[in-house]
This record gives sequence, structure tokens and C-alpha cells, in this order.
Amino acid sequence: MSTDSISRARLATLTKRERATFADRHPGSKNAYANAGHLFGRVPMTWMNKAAGNFPIYLDRARGNRITDVDGNEFVDFALGDTGAMAGHSPEPVVAAVTARLRNGLATMMPTEDAAAAGAELARRFGLPAWSFALTATDANRWAIRLLRAVTGRSKILVNSYCYHGSVDESLIVVGPDGRGVSREGNVGAPVDVTMTSRVAEFNDLAGLERELAYGDVAAVLMEPALTNIGIVLPEDGYLAGVRELTRRYGTYLINDETHTFSAGPGGATAYWGLEPDVVTIGKAIGGGVPVGAYGLSAELAGTLSGRDDLDLVDMGGVGGTLAGNPVSMAATRATLGEVLTEAAFAGMIETATAFADGLVKIIEGYGLPWSVSRLGARVEYRFASPAPRNGTESARGADAELEDFLHVYLANRGVLLTPFHNMALMCPQTTPADVARHHEIFDAALKELV
Repeated sequence: MSTDSISRARLATLTKRERATFADRHPGSKNAYANAGHLFGRVPMTWMNKAAGNFPIYLDRARGNRITDVDGNEFVDFALGDTGAMAGHSPEPVVAAVTARLRNGLATMMPTEDAAAAGAELARRFGLPAWSFALTATDANRWAIRLLRAVTGRSKILVNSYCYHGSVDESLIVVGPDGRGVSREGNVGAPVDVTMTSRVAEFNDLAGLERELAYGDVAAVLMEPALTNIGIVLPEDGYLAGVRELTRRYGTYLINDETHTFSAGPGGATAYWGLEPDVVTIGKAIGGGVPVGAYGLSAELAGTLSGRDDLDLVDMGGVGGTLAGNPVSMAATRATLGEVLTEAAFAGMIETATAFADGLVKIIEGYGLPWSVSRLGARVEYRFASPAPRNGTESARGADAELEDFLHVYLANRGVLLTPFHNMALMCPQTTPADVARHHEIFDAALKELV
């Protein structure tokens, strides 16, 4: 049976039923949403309107991998803040560190020893010696881009089609039907045509990458070692080594964005696959739920930048923000890396994710569906395509918003949450085999009704 053979009328009927159930189960959330008229889009950030039940669930409290909403409904949370809570919700060491810091100064424009400890731990894990902090990975990427444009004198950044680097302007480019770069659909208020600032190549396409690098105007390749936000797209054998060889050949720096691929292990995909980037950017998960981002530089790059007297790296011409590296974020990061997302924790999370993926494969095969399952460490995704897509364009083409919404609202009505943007499930230290079994029981029931 193919996805195309699923009755769209049956899918619509089931989704309508599930959305009615969702509204009945969430009167408090529905009322709160209706009364939020002074928020643009009725939510703190407009992406929160990506809700399969037609309005968002409102949070009351969250702990470990459990969320309770304002109506008292409890959920097993596999979304985990889209990796922002990969350490689990409100982990005790982070709560303790942040609580102690809250009593003793929040925004002082002064460094703390926590920052040095966090930087040392990131250096140990990712192999890059010099680190600086931001409030988001988006900012870390922006700052890294500026630094690399400065040291190379080149204007363009190369990204992969359908990559995810936050709202970085340079990343909102995809490969068009003719193979050339075009602005990504929905790009809001681009300051200039994105082809003026960026080049693009498909993931897993070394020939396409070399073609774009050969123009000689690319300061840096900014990439995820595996695509994530368009669904997990894993690198083919030899691809990442090829990227590194080509960037060196053409005098281009390489940035690994580990914001999501940190799920691969304690040192992210960089350590797991033995990669050698010039820069690593990361955010979300390293703060245990407190806003933070970071970028790490190679010794060669840090030395080059430090020797540039013409660059204002201190005042207005530099990169940074008043609250970047603030005492609260640094305390949270030190606690998260030192006490929560440890090597032992990752081992357990990856074991649980492996069981999650294996169970999904059995269920999907049992219904004869041509879907696929991909796993990156503690992160698992099921896709409506088989074999699994090998680049971002293929992955985007295989999306099915109606089917996705049905599965999400069906699961939510039975106490399980996935990341709202796609079918991603993430494990945290508190995720158990029983939680995995619960998801699989509901997922199987949904498919049984659908097909």
C-alpha cells in the first residue's frame, strides 16, 4: 500500500473527528488562545500557530519528559522543545544552578567562571579550542558568518537546500527546478535577493558543491552534518569527508551547525563522525532550557582574528549583544554539560532511540506502507517516503501536511507529543521503554484506523 492509496476522504473524516476531540479536551487552552488578542498571531511567536488541533496547547508545568497543560492533561513529550529540552524539562542540576545565580546578579556585563568552564567543556567535546557565547544558535551563526567574511574578504555563504540555521538570511535559499539557487518559499522581508549573499548545493551532492565553490567567492560553507528540520537526511558514505576536502581546496571555511545534530552524541556529529570543521555553532540543548547559543573556533581561525587590528571586535563594529554570555545562561550551560547531558546520559538516550526506531520499522512494514525511519543518535523521524530522501529537495517533496496533522492530533489526544513541525521524536534522559511502547501502541492504532 502506498501513501497515495490512503483514502483522502477517510483521512479528512478522521482528522475532523480528532480535532473535535482535541477541542473538547482543551477548553482552557482554547479560551486562553481566544483571549490573547494583543499578541501578534495570538501567540508569543507566530510559529506556535503550527498546531494540528487548530490552536496551541497551553503549558502549566513540565518536568522530565512529562508536560501538563492548563486543562490538567498530561503528555509524554517527545518534542522536548524541538531539542531545547533535550536534557529533559527543568533538570535538577540546572534548576539549582540557575536559582543560585538568580539571587546574585543577572545582567552585569561581567564574565563569570561558569563561562570559562562551559567553554572548556565545549572545547573538550567538539575539539575546537576557542568559544564565544550568544543567546541563540541563530545569532551564533550570524556572528560566525560575519567573522568569516572578514577574514576571507569573500561575500557569499554556501548552504544546503532546505537546511535549518534559524532565521539566518543567508540560509533561506533552495535549489530551484533548473538547478540554480532561488529564494525559499515564504522568505519574509529579505533585505536583498538571497542569491546576492548565498550559494546553494544539495546535501550529498559533491559535484554540485564543487561547482558552486569554483566561483571563488564563498567565505564559508554553513551546514548541518545531517539535515534535520526537513526531516532527518543522513550523509552518504564519503560525503562529509568530501565536503571537507573541497572546502580546503577552494580556500573556504567550514561551519558545522550542531544545534540539532547534537543528538548524535556528547560531541554531536562532529565527534561521532570525526569531523574537522573550522567553526562549530550550537544552541538550545546546551542550556537545559535557558536561552543560549555558542560558536567555537579553530586555533588557526582564532589566531587570525586576534591578529586583525582593523576589525572592531570590542565595540559597535564587533559581534555580540549585551545579554550574550550572561551569568544565568552560563550557569545553566555549565550545569547541563557537566551534570545532565553526560556521556552516560547519551548512551541511555541513544539506546532508547534505537528501540523507538526499530519498533517503528516493524509497525510500518506490518501495514505495507512505503515509509522510512531515520535515526541520528537520540533523534528519530518517520517519513512518508521510501527509500529515505537523500537531500533536502527530495525530503520536502515527500511531505504530507494532512497526514502529518492527523497523526499529530491523534497522538496528542492520547497523551503523546511529537515536534509540531515534522514527525520527530527526541529522547531525553528520562524517556523510558514504556514511553516508547506507549507511542507505538497509539501510532499502530492510528494506522489501523487509517488504512
